[in-house]
Amino acid sequence: MFRFGILSTARIGEQHVLPAISRASNCVVSAIASRDLKRAQKFADRFGVPLAFGSYEQMLASDEIDGVYIPLPTSQHVEWAVKAAKAGKHVLVEKPLALKARDIARVVAARDGSGVVVSEAFMVAYHPQWLKVRELLAKGAIGSLRMVDASFTYYNVNPDNMRNRPELGGGVIPDIGVYPTVATRLATGQEPTRVQAHIDWDPDFGTDCFASVRADFVDFELSFYLSTQLANRQSIVFHGDKGFIELTAPFNSNLYEGDELRIHDRGHAKTQVLRYSGVDQYQLQVEAFARVASGGRGELFSLEESVLNQRVIDAIYKAGKSGRWAAVQ
Repeated sequence: MFRFGILSTARIGEQHVLPAISRASNCVVSAIASRDLKRAQKFADRFGVPLAFGSYEQMLASDEIDGVYIPLPTSQHVEWAVKAAKAGKHVLVEKPLALKARDIARVVAARDGSGVVVSEAFMVAYHPQWLKVRELLAKGAIGSLRMVDASFTYYNVNPDNMRNRPELGGGVIPDIGVYPTVATRLATGQEPTRVQAHIDWDPDFGTDCFASVRADFVDFELSFYLSTQLANRQSIVFHGDKGFIELTAPFNSNLYEGDELRIHDRGHAKTQVLRYSGVDQYQLQVEAFARVASGGRGELFSLEESVLNQRVIDAIYKAGKSGRWAAVQ
């Protein structure tokens, strides 16, 4: 069994990743670390985790873990991914890994220097519905893809929440703009060449709270909008000349209608519905990570993919600030 240490008691770890590890077939949570030992111990006791550490450094020095999951605020991801890799621990780090593509070079160097596995935690990359979308597009199920249209919004105006704190890497684009971007790239195997964006900034928080983005790919266009201050919504449609594909829960699995993939023909005379009931994409992610980190076979979201995705995010900010098209470098 691969032994995970959880670096902090962040909410995403508590609600999604730690329960997913507990259900996984090949890994366990062996330790919790916090800057407050009492908090770490309380968290460990609640979930039946054997070890609690009062500092991140202590956990990284422990021989009782094989790797770490890092759900810290975005601004701290690179720092602790590098420290964990240099300590010889495999690293699964929450998205976004970095706030600039160039910062990922430090993580790549630490990975290569230590020989460990490091992966950004894009759980959607492990959901079978996205593997199916990729398969359908590759075989021309909807003809020539011309348009991808997506949305991802939620409502959060809590000033203490990290998503509304710029010093912690908050903002709608790094938090959820990565999802339509990565999903489209993974499903099509193509990279955007340029982007255009309109961005609204919250005057009190100083974070981007709304973005409308257009990205040009070689063969098609991606258009999506994001917000931290709109009613909850997630959608994505892949539109071709012979039909279209839509996903009811594209990013947060089983959140609203359940996970359905619908393939419509051109005239709406036929619709094929594929259901993925009970899929836990977080469990699939940690199992895949543990398998590869333990020397087994499998595909993980690589740091090279992280660089490509972050370059798109960098270009979105550049386009939003300049009001002009920005090339994806």
